[in-house]
Amino acid sequence: MMMLLHVADNIVGVGAGDEAGITSTQHVGQVVRRDVEAEAKKDVGVSDKETQQLSARTKLQQAFLVFCLIILAHPAPHQAHHAHPDPAEVASLLAIRKELGDEQNILANWVGDKPCGESPWTGVYCVSVDETEYIDELRLMNMNFTGTLAPNVGNFRRIRILNFMWNKLRGAIPSEIGKLSNLYLLLLNGNQFTGSLPPELGKLSMLNRLQIDLNNITGPVPSSFQGLSSVEHILLNNNSLTGNIPKELGQLPKLLHLLLDNNKLSGELPPELSNLSTLVILQLDNNNFDGSIPSSYSKLTELSKLSLRNCKLSGPIPNLSAIPSLAYLDLSQNRLSGTLPSLPSPSDNLTTIDLSFNSLNGEVPSDYFHFRNLDFLLLQHNSLDGAFRADLLDHYPFPTKTSFLLFNLQQNNFSEFIPGNYSSNLDFRFYGNPLCYGDLGNAAACLEDNASFLNFSNFQAATQVPPSCSENPCDGSRGEELVPGLAAQGQGSEKCDCAYPLVVEYRLMSPSFAQFQSYESAFIFYIASGSGLELEGYQVYVFQYQWEPGPRLQMTIKLFPKFPANEFEQRDVENLPSFFSSWKFPQNSTFGPYELLSFNLAFPYIDVMDTATDGKSLAAGALAGILIAAITFTAIVVVAIMLLMGKRWRRRVVVSRSAIRQHERLKIAGVRSFSYDDMARATNNFDDSMQIGQGGYGKVYRAVLDDGLVVAIKRAEVGSLQGSKEFVTEIDLLSRVHHRNLVSLVGYCDDQGEQMLVYEYMVNGTLRDHLNPQSKVPLDFPARLQIALGSAKGILYLHTEANPPIYHRDIKSSNILLDEKRRAKVADFGLSKLAPAAELEGDAGGYVSTVVKGTPGYLDPEYFLTHMLTDKSDVYSFGVVLLEMVTGLQPIYQGKNLVREVTVAKESGRMLEMVDSQMGTYPPKCMLALLELGISCCDEDTKLRPSMAEVVMRLVAIWQSTSLADSSMPFADVSLDMEAVLVKETPSSSNPDVSSASSQVSEGLFKSTIIKVSPR
Repeated sequence: MMMLLHVADNIVGVGAGDEAGITSTQHVGQVVRRDVEAEAKKDVGVSDKETQQLSARTKLQQAFLVFCLIILAHPAPHQAHHAHPDPAEVASLLAIRKELGDEQNILANWVGDKPCGESPWTGVYCVSVDETEYIDELRLMNMNFTGTLAPNVGNFRRIRILNFMWNKLRGAIPSEIGKLSNLYLLLLNGNQFTGSLPPELGKLSMLNRLQIDLNNITGPVPSSFQGLSSVEHILLNNNSLTGNIPKELGQLPKLLHLLLDNNKLSGELPPELSNLSTLVILQLDNNNFDGSIPSSYSKLTELSKLSLRNCKLSGPIPNLSAIPSLAYLDLSQNRLSGTLPSLPSPSDNLTTIDLSFNSLNGEVPSDYFHFRNLDFLLLQHNSLDGAFRADLLDHYPFPTKTSFLLFNLQQNNFSEFIPGNYSSNLDFRFYGNPLCYGDLGNAAACLEDNASFLNFSNFQAATQVPPSCSENPCDGSRGEELVPGLAAQGQGSEKCDCAYPLVVEYRLMSPSFAQFQSYESAFIFYIASGSGLELEGYQVYVFQYQWEPGPRLQMTIKLFPKFPANEFEQRDVENLPSFFSSWKFPQNSTFGPYELLSFNLAFPYIDVMDTATDGKSLAAGALAGILIAAITFTAIVVVAIMLLMGKRWRRRVVVSRSAIRQHERLKIAGVRSFSYDDMARATNNFDDSMQIGQGGYGKVYRAVLDDGLVVAIKRAEVGSLQGSKEFVTEIDLLSRVHHRNLVSLVGYCDDQGEQMLVYEYMVNGTLRDHLNPQSKVPLDFPARLQIALGSAKGILYLHTEANPPIYHRDIKSSNILLDEKRRAKVADFGLSKLAPAAELEGDAGGYVSTVVKGTPGYLDPEYFLTHMLTDKSDVYSFGVVLLEMVTGLQPIYQGKNLVREVTVAKESGRMLEMVDSQMGTYPPKCMLALLELGISCCDEDTKLRPSMAEVVMRLVAIWQSTSLADSSMPFADVSLDMEAVLVKETPSSSNPDVSSASSQVSEGLFKSTIIKVSPR
């Protein structure tokens, strides 16, 4: 103490004139004050002026001493040199490391005996007490650890935070954790722990969060958990827990969140849970409970989310009107009966009400139209009846509401729909109600609903051949084809079955883009069910779309016989043509007017039709025979003459074309020219086994050239052929387009009436292949982000660097290929259009007027409606690809439009629910930024969409927020090991409080509304 006073006196020379500038501290310990005063009294016989000087000096000494004490009490992070580590705790750390599988060698610095010394051990944080260092926190999250958690983890006397979340730890949770009396956070979620929950955990009276979700825990929830007197958050969801929910959980005085969903719990719901007066979230979805929802749950007045979906509950729903904070109610997929429950009304909190798939009856109460911030009212598949009073929505405050509101009321007994003057952002679904019977054209909601909310487990039109049937077993030479819908649903003894289809071709009025998501499935539904043919969904296959001016849509549909037959019966073949020629769709704004263009009868059905006419009229048969013979003879003569003349003509044409091509080859630098024989030899005469795909241009083959180079050959179909001059002009253009994120053109073939493009071969196939749920190598987050950035750069090059600039107009996941390093390369820009002259002169408003070409789901609605192609058309398509990459879903899936679904999820704060479960771990902020970027690219107003340059810059920013990339090089190639970056720990103080980094990581799980975790 004397030394400190002396130092203070030397540092601050206080004179009489200094008193005005001196301030004292607000609080000094009594011991410090007493020592300072005693020191001052040693000077005897001092004058008043000296006393004042001494007083001033005393005050400054006090301040200095307090400062020193603060410094001594709060050592620098990891550095408390005066303290010594507890040897027993050091030994426990080393024992824990021994049981961990650390393939990345993250714990390589766990050596020596000073975990918090000069070189602190990774993930270890200490606190110093009485010159001894104790472990305060183990922060070892997201480090890809395997192995088991050693029982030595129970030896840390003062530890407050134990964080092993998002690893791959297996085995049992050590019961020794129950000895950690100071533990505040126990975070073990996202591992592979097995066994039961240790009852000893109930001794953790200081615990705030018990988070063991997303493991493989079995057995019951221990009743000893009633001892968790300080716990606010219990997350045990997504395990395999069994038994009852212990009634003792109703004794937890501070509990805010109770999540037990996605387990195998049974028994009745304990009424004692109604004693949880602070409970905000009760989430018990997907369990096997018995009985009803206790009426006492109406006492949970602080509840914000009540989710009991798919719990086998029965009986009536209790009165919930006394829960004013209720925002999310999901009681769907149960056996609940009675009338719709009373809810707090009017309410500004309720956003989602899902009571679908129950046995509820009666009318919809008028109070249900007074929820001012409602997004979803889902009542489908009940027995509700009467009139739906939509006119009560006239006073709904929608002028200030921009979000989408869905009333899903299908498969009920509503007999009348009373419309009103409400906003256009309401969507009503009435399919399957009596009000839809009769002329379906009278109820637009009945039609629009068919696609978006049908139960597609029983009805789903196939639109693509599944990858599992890539080896086609069918004899295509005679018209036999794979049944795509059957393969998609996995029906039958084999997934890949063959049959002979009937082909129907229609031209219909194309709908507005907002309605396009339901268009295809509604049309197929009419064909399969509404026509009276009683076909099943797998029997109807949309083979092809063709966009036409108008806007009109030409749709080719293939009808397949019912499994296991491979042919339609004779009576069907006889009746179907006349049926389709006379059958009429409801005349409404969706389909009509329409035209039946053709009904094609190929082998073997043409023989059936011939047989059906035999013997009907001898005179007619004889006359037909004579007529056919005469026509045949004439045809033979004409063909013979044409063959003789054609040989001479063909020789002249071939010679002429060869001369032209030889001249043209000379001017296309850097591109090889191949003969037809070269191409045939490289593909084994275009053998089906060499085919790797098919697009709008034609079939694609894997080929090996004479020099051993592996390439991809696109062989144009008859309808895709161009004139030689146009073809060579396009080759010349493609030869000048070079970018590492564009597929390179190797050469071309324009020989013997064939046109082919030869590209570099991409060994890893298409992006769509890897997003498929059956993919053997799913893409993680870093790979997807890298692919997004690479493909964006390729498109940006087409828009700004190609000379002249090019609009792709068919950007989709199957046109983004991956090389051996999974680097993205954009393909099929050979089918693109050049930018207009205005664009070349810097006018951003330039566009190309063209016949609409593209792929449904990716197609820009502005381009679709106006036929005006701009750079923003490609931006829209790329935005869809971004959303597809994040969600793993196709742009149109189960009749739903991906852009719309993600937009709705955004408005209800559920975007992260859309993320592909195959992706693994990811930074939530970056994922939200990606989703936001995808939505902005898909804005219906083209002016609000970013340019491709902006898209690239935003992707670079997202990348840099997760890595150590040089921000000064936003267009540099992405080559960082993001996986290593994602698991890199965040710096923190050595004495973190409850707002430390580890608690921030899981912060999003403890909001008032928790993200619903359920397998897709």
